[in-house]
Parts: sequence; structure tokens; C-alpha cells
Amino acid sequence: MSTLPPPTPSTEAPSWPHCAHGADPVTDPVGCRGIHVPGHTACLAHLNDTDRTAYLTGLAPGADIDHRGTPFTEILLDQLLTALTDLTTHHPHLGDAEFDGAQFSGDAEFGSARFSGDARFDGAQFSGAAQFDRAQFSGDAQFDRAQFSGDAQFGKAQFSGDAQFDRAQFSGAARFGSAQFSGAAEFGRARFSRDARFDRAQFSGAAMFGGARFVGIAWFGRAQFSGIARFSGARFVGIAWFGRAQFSGVTRFEEAQFSGNAVFRGAQFLASDWWGPLVCKERVDLSGAVFGAPVTLEIAADRVSCGRTRWESTATVRVRRAEVNLGYAVLAAPVAVTAHPAPFTFGTAVLDESLLTGPDRVRVTSVQGVDAAHLVLTDTDLSDCLFSGAFHLDQVRLEGRTTLAPTPTGFHRRGIAPIHWTRRRTLAEEHHWRAQNAGQPLVPAGVPPEPCRWRNGPDHGDPARTPDPDDVAALYRQLRKAFEDGKNEPGAADFYYGECEMRRHDRTGTPKTERRLLWAYWALSGYGLRASRALGWLAAAMLTTILLLMAFGLPASSPKQEATGTVPAGGGKVTFVIDKQDPKNPVKDRFTAKRFDKALSVTLNSVVFRSSGQDLTTAGTYIEMTSRILEPALLALAVLAIRGRIKR
Repeated sequence: MSTLPPPTPSTEAPSWPHCAHGADPVTDPVGCRGIHVPGHTACLAHLNDTDRTAYLTGLAPGADIDHRGTPFTEILLDQLLTALTDLTTHHPHLGDAEFDGAQFSGDAEFGSARFSGDARFDGAQFSGAAQFDRAQFSGDAQFDRAQFSGDAQFGKAQFSGDAQFDRAQFSGAARFGSAQFSGAAEFGRARFSRDARFDRAQFSGAAMFGGARFVGIAWFGRAQFSGIARFSGARFVGIAWFGRAQFSGVTRFEEAQFSGNAVFRGAQFLASDWWGPLVCKERVDLSGAVFGAPVTLEIAADRVSCGRTRWESTATVRVRRAEVNLGYAVLAAPVAVTAHPAPFTFGTAVLDESLLTGPDRVRVTSVQGVDAAHLVLTDTDLSDCLFSGAFHLDQVRLEGRTTLAPTPTGFHRRGIAPIHWTRRRTLAEEHHWRAQNAGQPLVPAGVPPEPCRWRNGPDHGDPARTPDPDDVAALYRQLRKAFEDGKNEPGAADFYYGECEMRRHDRTGTPKTERRLLWAYWALSGYGLRASRALGWLAAAMLTTILLLMAFGLPASSPKQEATGTVPAGGGKVTFVIDKQDPKNPVKDRFTAKRFDKALSVTLNSVVFRSSGQDLTTAGTYIEMTSRILEPALLALAVLAIRGRIKR
């Protein structure tokens, strides 16, 4: 027989009658903690060969055994299980099995064993692999505080009663793939130092992982949770994979922390009403997930992916610090994505966000392919949000402080002419088209955009995949209506400006005549939205009118009436014809203070569409007529622009 492992030194004696082999008053006053074999004063490991053989010979399949605290070698455990092997199935069959505090050196081979009673391994120590693949536990399986130094293999094991692994420590890989838990599965505060595999496991009762710590990868892919699934306070250091898992009951992730990615791709949450609050240093991936009931999600993360996520009922997604992708999500009911203003709280506790280092803002990056009729975005940053391909954008609700990308700052050159972009809120698609059209160099991913440049798109350099002005104009048109319905007239004004800009640059969908009109409308008043531009043109028109009137429109003096008479021959009757002289321009002294005052009076009356009553030359009459048409229109454009900025 191989050398037995030394018993665990302890100054506290167990509650059962123990072997005490190797006790030393100084170094180990308790000695071996193995329970006495019935009828003997030693444990199974320290019986002499004759008594051990007699004990094992007396065992039968299905017998109850009690070997608490006993140290087992591979050979000794094999002898015990051989004595309990059912000759029909060729697998060990145990009744009530008590191994609390037992020590297993080497591999512990319980594969395909059947425990028809309770199996108790509380505090057991497995120094090698613990092999329980395909084991059947008809009663409760208790592994509380058990220590697995090697791999713990429970693949396809069947737990008919409760499976208790509270505070268990798995130093090697923990494999529970395809295991079936008919009762409660309790892994509270368990520690998994390497990969933990629960893929395809079936949890018919409650699955309790509260406070568990997963250092390696946590695999729960395709697992089925029929009862409550509680991961409150769990810590995931590596990747947490819940791809295509099915949660039929209540799901709890309060105060869970994910240092890596939290992947719930294709998972189904059929009854969850509250999800979170949780914190994730990298990405929470809900792509393709299904939420079947009204739910509130609270997530603090670097990124949240909801691509093709399906919400069958109403949902509120409260987010902290994250970059949110809603591309092609399916919204069967209203869904609100809200930037939460402060760290989440759970009870009296505040969620620890120390894992996160990004800016304290929520950035929505895509609503492409979404039917936005049910979408509400509150206090979100839409600077890089892609709207192309979305439906019913005119019905989306943008509430709170909605941030959009501004135009580039500073002065730029177009040929030899300096240009300055009008400050306004713009869509990411316009940025991408202008960056593409201007031939800007590609900015690498992850590099912050330069304020003086248009932002690159994901398909920069590929005109076929970059939205053209016709597409962007349609986006502006729909979102403008959304702002108008929300009584946000300044926001709607910016989007009307953007729509006109795109139509002005659209050489395929907008006729040339219409583009020329838009150019004139833009030059005169910024599409009726730039009061300063309209007032500037009004001042220039008034000054021009004044100069023209002084030069050509005002006569040298007011014309006087003259009377001429004719005395017919032979008669005493006199006929007088009274006529008024045509006004004439002076030969000199046209630009005098007096003439300026008259010209100013005529011009000011023209602005308000009134006749001045001044005597004018023929040229002056036409100048006044032109002024009375043009200048009131410019004044009206300025008033319209001011109204668009202050109206609510």
C-alpha cells in the first residue's frame, strides 16, 4: 500500500470518535481525524490488513458508509469502491456516504458512481483529480468548503437533490458540463481559480452563485436555468460566457463584477424583471438576446452590445459610462435607453465603479436597422451614432441632454479661399461623407477625433459604403420631425440646416435649378436660420441703396410747376397748361449730408415696405422698387432665424 498522506494538523478534535493515529502532544495533539470503523478504534486507513479486509468483505452495493476525516490513497479508495460495485451495472453503488473532512491523495475516481442516499463531502480535500463524471446523486450532495486541488470533473452528473458547494475551492478546472441539477445548486462564495465549465448544464431548481469568484473563464453556454439564477455579488475575473443560455425564472446579477467580457449572446431571459446593477470593465454583449417580460437593466460598463437584441415587452436600460450599440435590435414595445446620472445603488450599497476608467457619459453608436417608433434615448451622446437604415426615425424620442457632433472648429482652406464652418449639431453620417469627400486621411480606431476635422466613418475610403448626401438628407428630415414633436425648435433648426446642406450637395437626387436656389438661400440667410447672415446682407443692401439713391436716384432740386398760356388770334380767351418738370440728377455734389439723409429715409421706408414720398429720378424710382422687394425679404429672413432659435 502506498504511503498515506499526513493528516491535517489541528488543535480542535472532530465531533466524531476519531482514530488519533500519529498524535503528538506538541506538533499534532489530535492526530488522524478519521472516524472509527464500526467495532474498531481506528479509521479505515489505519486498520490492520486483516480487519480492513474483513470490513470491506462485509460491504454490499448500496450500503451506508461513514468515513469522515479518513485519509484515502488511490488504492484504498479503489478497494472501498470495488467492495460497493454493483455486478449488474459494474459501477459503485453507495447508500448514505459520509466523507466530511476526508482527504483524498492522488485521483479520486467516483466516475459513474451511484449515491442512492445523501453524499456528504463537506470540507473534504482532493489533492488530485476528483472524478465524478456521470455520477448519480439521488439524495443531497454536500461539498461545502471542499477543496479541489486538481480538476473537479462532474460532467453529466445527475443531482436529484440539492447540490451544495458553498465556499468550495476549485484550484484546478471545474467541469460541470451537461450536469443536471434537479434541486438547488448552491455555489455561494465558491472560488474557481481556473476555468469553470457549466455549459449545457440544466438547473431545474435555484442556481445560487452569490459571491462566487471566477478567476478563469466561466462557461455557462447553453445552460438552462428553470428556477431563480442568482449571481449577486459574483466576481468574474476572466470571460463570463452565457451564450445561448436560457433563463426561465428570475435572474439576479446585483453587484456582480466582470473584469473581462460578459457575453450573453443569444441568451433568453423569459421572466427576468430586473437585471443588475452590474459593472463590467470591458463589454456586456447582449447581441441576439431575448427579453420576454418587462425588465429594467442597470449596467455600468465600457461597452454594451445590443445588436439584434429582441425586447418582447417594455424595457428600461439604464447605463453608466458605456458605449451602446443598438444596431438591428427588435423592439416590440417601448424601450428607453437612459444615461444614469450617478453610480447605481442596491439597498444601501453603492456599486463600485473602480474598474471603469472611461468618460462619465453614455455614447450610443448605432441604431441602424431599428424600428425607432418605440425607442426613447435620454441624456445620451449621439456624436458617433449611425442612423442609416433605421425605420420611423421621425417617431424616435430624444429627451434630456442629447449631444450631437459639432462641425469642425477654426478656419480652413478651400482652394485659396478661407472658410469657417457654421456651428451646428450634425449627424455622424454627414461627418463621414464630408471626410470621405474631402479626402481626409484615415484616423486609426481608438484615436480621439480632432476638433478641427470631420470624423472618419467605419468605411472610410469606400465611397460605395459611405452614405451619400441624398441618404443623409432623408435622415435629417426624419429626425427634424422628431425634434419638432419634442418641442425642441433649436434642435429641429439645426437638422433643417443639415437637410438643406445635403440637398445642396446632392448631385444625383436634387435638380440643378433647385440646387442653385438652395445655394442662394444658403448664401443670403443660411436657409433662413442664420440671422447674422441675413442682417449682414440687409445692411449691405441698405448701404447699396443709399449710395445708389445718392448717386442716381435723388434729383438736384424738387421740380417746380410751370404755366404757359396761348392767346388765340382775334380772341380774348387764354388757356394755361400746367406741367411738372422731370427730376434731374445733379451734375456735382451728389454725396452730401442732406442727400444722405434723404436717401436714408427712402431706404428705411423701403425696409418696412413703405413709400417715402420723396421725389425721385426715374432711376431712383426703380432703385426704390427693388429695395422695397429685397430688403423686407432679408428682414423677414432675419426675424425667422431669430424665432427659430428662441421658439419652444
